[in-house]
Parts: sequence; C-alpha cells; structure tokens
Amino acid sequence: MADRVTVIGWDGSPLTAAARSALSAATLVAGAAHHLALPEVPPGAERVRLGSVGLAARRIAGHRGTAVVLADGDPGFFGVVRTLRAPEHGLEVEVVPAVSSVAAAFARAGMPWDDARVVVAHQRTLRRAVNVCRAHPKVAVLTSPGAGPAELALLLDGVHRTFVVCEELGTDREQVSVLTSDKAADHTWRDPNVVLVIGGAGGTGASAAPWLMGHDPAAGTVRGWAGPTEEHASEGRPGVGQDPTLRAVQLARLGPRTGDLVWDVGCGGGTFAVEAARFGAAVIAVDADPAARTRTEAAARRDGVLLQTVTGRAPHVLESLPEPDVVRIGAGGVPVVTACADRRPERIAAHATTRDEAEAIGSALTAGGYAVETLLLQTVGLDPADWSERERSVVFLLTGRRTTGAP
Repeated sequence: MADRVTVIGWDGSPLTAAARSALSAATLVAGAAHHLALPEVPPGAERVRLGSVGLAARRIAGHRGTAVVLADGDPGFFGVVRTLRAPEHGLEVEVVPAVSSVAAAFARAGMPWDDARVVVAHQRTLRRAVNVCRAHPKVAVLTSPGAGPAELALLLDGVHRTFVVCEELGTDREQVSVLTSDKAADHTWRDPNVVLVIGGAGGTGASAAPWLMGHDPAAGTVRGWAGPTEEHASEGRPGVGQDPTLRAVQLARLGPRTGDLVWDVGCGGGTFAVEAARFGAAVIAVDADPAARTRTEAAARRDGVLLQTVTGRAPHVLESLPEPDVVRIGAGGVPVVTACADRRPERIAAHATTRDEAEAIGSALTAGGYAVETLLLQTVGLDPADWSERERSVVFLLTGRRTTGAP
C-alpha cells in the first residue's frame, strides 16, 4: 500500500517548496497529461494518466511507495480529494492546495465571488445546473465535456445572461471571453473551462457586508412566506386560487428547492411563483392574461428574485417549455393537468372548488401515473375585535406524486 498520498493543486504558478519536495520523493505520480509533463515530475516515477479518479485511487492503494496526485486548482474544492478519501480506498491524504479555478475565474473577471453560487455540470446534472443559472444572478459553473458553455447556452434559451468563459486557466493557452448567452452556442470551447453566468434584473443576493457564502436568504425579501394576499399589492386576481393557506400547503407539498424548475401555470399575480423562487428554485410563470405577466414581474422585482414569465394559453404554450420538476396548476382544469402529467414532473399540485372537478382532476393524475392525495381545506378569517367571520374559503387540494416505475 502507498506510504503516503500527497495531492498537489496546480494553478499555473510555480510549485511551492512543499509541492516540489513531495514530487521529488514520489515513486508514482498521477495527473492529466499537462501535469505529467511538468519538469518537477521525477523521471523514474511511475506515471498514471488521471481519467477515472476511482480507478486511479485503486491503483495508488496497491502501489508500494510514495504517491502524488496532481490536480488543477484547489483539489479540495469539488476536486479529487473527496474520492481519494473514500473509506474503501483506505488512503491517508495530505493536501497542498492552490487557487481554485472558480477563484481564478472571478479574479480574471475582476469580480467578488462571496455572493456566487458554484455548481458542477456534467451530463447527469447539466439541467439542474442550468436551473441554478436561471434562478440566481451570479453562478460559477465547473463544466465537463458534453456539459460546457454551448450546452448551458442552449438550455438557457429565452433567458438572457452574460457568460464569462475561462478556458485552460493557468496555462499558456489561457483565454477569457465575455459574450451574451445567446452567442455561446456558436463557439467551440476548449476544456477545461469555467463559465461565470451573470445577469438578471433581480437582486444580487449580496448585502453591503456579506456574512454568508452564496445567496443571503434574507436579502430583498420580507420575513416569512405564504403571507396574506393583502401583502401582495400587485396580486390583481383575488379568489380561492390565491388563498394564502392553499398556497402554503401547495408549497409544502411540492417542496421547490435549488436546482428545480417549477412551472406555475395560471400564475395570476405571481405570489406562488415568487415564493417558489425564494426557496432557490427556477420558476417559469405562465398565464393567458398579459396583465398577469406585468403583475408577476413586478412582484419578482419587489422581492428581489429571478423568474421567467410566459404569456400564452395552456396546455398549448407548455409544449415549448423545458422539463419541470414540480408543477403548480392554478387554472386550466383537466386538459392542463393531463398535459403536465405527460411531462413527468415529480409532483403536481392542483385545486378545485367542487367535488366533481376534484374527482376529474384526481382521475387525470391517476391515469398519468401519479399517486394522489386529496385534502379539503377550509379557512375562516376572523375579526379579532369581536371574533366575527371576515371571509371563508373552502377548496379541494390535489397533489400527485409520480409513482416508482411510472413511464
């Protein structure tokens, strides 16, 4: 077994004394081709081209001697250290860090990054990385082959952002390009690269004195969620579908979170859409009424969140939208429920004002491969002065959860 495994980060700068010392004693060196070509690598050391880190870790575990792994940037920041420290390899790891590629990319752009989200994009997580770029105004994307700047741009169709693409940071082939997202798909980009995705009209998520890495959950928002409708001056469409208790339970059942894409079909004044965005999800708010778009965008600006609005009549307008994770249906009935179920989101929430309508929606969800929960919600607003009734709301809430093995 390897006596010691030292992981050395490399950012293009001359190696530190600690890194040179570890390399000089190495009997096995693993890394990418440009790492193995460094003059400090001992000529007699076994060289392992680093493709799969798991395979390399097994090779290192079976090596008798001293091993060094070279990696770009800070190997403890979305890097190889996590895999090498997996219990099944039994390796003791020492780390010599370097400047991370994310820090280097923001330095090249001359921007702070304590208010940025950082995501890793590969073919399995590309869609979720794109959703983070939809929802947040400053995101660093660590890309991979097949999930690079061009793919990010294609999936961001309809959402304007500025891309800062940093190719081969720290090498003599380093290049930094600034362009709009709609132009990024027209280029061929070199790996490895980091993409800074910047823009959006919402709040930046940063306060004057940042205290939390990434988005400040209190920035630009009121405390609490699912507040009374009167708090939302732009609502413009009162009624059962906007009842705050119904909205609270819909949010609880759907559970929107960072990396999700939420469809809010029949968004009205945008209260649900805005609150889903406050949970970190990307949101597309859809309504047939053009005035709903204005109200929803005003609500988003007021609360400092980013979302996308689409004007059109469901279900037809839904055909061109990207795949959702969860869907809230505020209007449209069975035809919209059926169209949404056909897109296979994890969860769907809809409501009805009559039992017949609730049975029809429940049947449509069941036929689409969803397990259905039905609740009868009744809320009564009271005047605290004399406990008299102010208003009453009675509604059926139906939540569909995609069943395991459903098509």
